[in-house]
Amino acid sequence: MTRAGEGSEPQITPRPALGRLKPYTAGKPIWEVQQEYGLDRVIKLASNENSLGPSPKALQAIQNQLPDLHRYPDERSSVLAQALGRHLGLAANQFIVTNGGDELIMLISRAYLEPGDEIVVPDPTFSEYEFGAFLMSGTVIKVPLREPYAFSAEDMLAVMTERTKIVYLCTPNNPTGTYMPETEMRKLLDSLPDRVLVVIDTAYRHYATASDYSDGIDFIKSGYPVITLNTFSKIYGLAGIRVGYGAASEGIIRTLLQVKEPFNVNALAQAAAAAAIGDEEHVDASRRMNEQGRHQIYEGLSRLSIPYAESMSNFILAELGEHADIIYQQLLERGIIVRSAKGWGLPHHLRISVGTAEENQGLLDALREILIESK
Repeated sequence: MTRAGEGSEPQITPRPALGRLKPYTAGKPIWEVQQEYGLDRVIKLASNENSLGPSPKALQAIQNQLPDLHRYPDERSSVLAQALGRHLGLAANQFIVTNGGDELIMLISRAYLEPGDEIVVPDPTFSEYEFGAFLMSGTVIKVPLREPYAFSAEDMLAVMTERTKIVYLCTPNNPTGTYMPETEMRKLLDSLPDRVLVVIDTAYRHYATASDYSDGIDFIKSGYPVITLNTFSKIYGLAGIRVGYGAASEGIIRTLLQVKEPFNVNALAQAAAAAAIGDEEHVDASRRMNEQGRHQIYEGLSRLSIPYAESMSNFILAELGEHADIIYQQLLERGIIVRSAKGWGLPHHLRISVGTAEENQGLLDALREILIESK
């Protein structure tokens, strides 16, 4: 047997499933835009980050943890799980702590999907659900949202088959900012067979202000086959250390733990997240800033005659028309990063994260200048 020589192409064949995968495309980082356009100041409103910054209590917890970095982290994130249990009214063994919400999606896919199994997702929505299914050679069934980007239990139930294994609900939904009302969610859950797992992604739940919004926790308490996904990247401002979690019945959590890697969440992330849960002052301030920022952007877009979808999240989907790509580029050149919605099949739209009042005004001023110049 001979081996290929140095410099030759490898002949090892990857799994066919990889041919269907589309790697996640993150928003441009600040440093890249600074280097590319020679800018000193850049406003980033592309990745739905908390512009208020991280929880101060989380920062102090990280500082306190530094002397113990020679120790492995707690494999089960027990302190954090207990804190989550107290916060949400569930038992500690009803949580799995993960390296961001993305890892939880991968664990769900590994634990439950066989080749040919189907997942049902709203369209458009977060792309990682599709990625996880394709990785396991599954099939993705997309259910278009109704106008104006509204969820429909009826439409989702209409596509169910014997192969349906998982239903994903991102509520508030990324990139539309819309949500599934509690009555609609109950209608869906009451009509699904027990063999179907429903994943309720509530990464943006803290920003939802609608009275009929549900974060899914009550459905877990009532015994529905539901797992809720959440993250510390948004309201708590801890995107840089990657920590998320799932809440579900003890049985579902046991299943997910079977496919989890050991030491998946580092010690600093565990300590920071456990402290951030109790930082109500930071959470309240972040909510207030976001609510004020949403209305600031709504009013600014309305003055510019730019249509938008009302959002229950910390971002707004705006319709810029056929020149959206050009406007996106012109904003970059002015040092303002937003997110093109082309990847969600919305080529005429931009997704704008809500920032500080100053950042929001900088975006609106730049949009006004661009629109004036284009006339």
